[in-house]
Amino acid sequence: MFSGMLYIFLPLVIGYLIPVKKDSVIEFINTQTSRLVLVILGLMGLSLAGLDNLGQNLSQILTYTTVFFLTISGCNLLALPVIDKLWSIETSQDHHRLPFGKMILESVKLVFVVAGGLLVGLLSGIELGWVDQASEIILLLLLFLIGIQLRNSGMTLRQILLNKKGMTIALVIVLTSLPGGVIAAAILGIPVTHGLAMASGFGWYSLAGILMGDGLGPIFGGAAFLNELLRELVALTLIPIMISRYPSTAIGYAGATAMDFTLPVIQNSGGIRCVPIAIVSGFILSLLVPFLMLFFLSL
Repeated sequence: MFSGMLYIFLPLVIGYLIPVKKDSVIEFINTQTSRLVLVILGLMGLSLAGLDNLGQNLSQILTYTTVFFLTISGCNLLALPVIDKLWSIETSQDHHRLPFGKMILESVKLVFVVAGGLLVGLLSGIELGWVDQASEIILLLLLFLIGIQLRNSGMTLRQILLNKKGMTIALVIVLTSLPGGVIAAAILGIPVTHGLAMASGFGWYSLAGILMGDGLGPIFGGAAFLNELLRELVALTLIPIMISRYPSTAIGYAGATAMDFTLPVIQNSGGIRCVPIAIVSGFILSLLVPFLMLFFLSL
């Protein structure tokens, strides 16, 4: 039952065991990881082009995306404000101008990569039988590099364990996202394990879409990608609005991206005191995404 999970999870573990000292090597790994993500998303578009009844399948992807986004986000946002009532986080009242449009375009660019792969597959008429195998090979390499990134992110176990607020926020996201996935599975009439896997993306749209696509096919891969991407776009909008009154909610809803992509927004809108909390929460969720998703896909 766990052989498939082990096969995919092993490169991540091996990468995590490799310490990297040189900044130039880390920068190279970060660059190659970003490029591999774009390659795999393009291949995802090609996979969609190879589906029969494409129009019907695209409609199914949008339906899955809508249901999962509403149920998971709803469960998250019902629980996160409770943390704000229990714990106060000091935030800055000085809001800086952010390159908001640039950040939105950076996310939307990934949608165009998938769409580009889809158009190439539809218009070129090329044989697409090689796409799944190529995606799997690149996925293994990507997981290896992600493992190295996580190991060298600068977070120590001591720093994580001592930041109770960050740990609590991450725990609440996990404990509320999974029931949201179960509810979505019941509404859509799909296996509960599929719903739990979909709910384990925590905002990491690229990896979630890739793992779900590899495990359950391009329909689930496309839905997972759009669901998590939509979460990030909403987070970018909500953080500046909510963080002064509901800092834990704003940080928590950002999910795994709180340690990287949405971190500048959190820092500029909420102040420097929010940064350690966001990094710990995002780091824990990033670490859990491949483990939980691969676990549920193996059941």
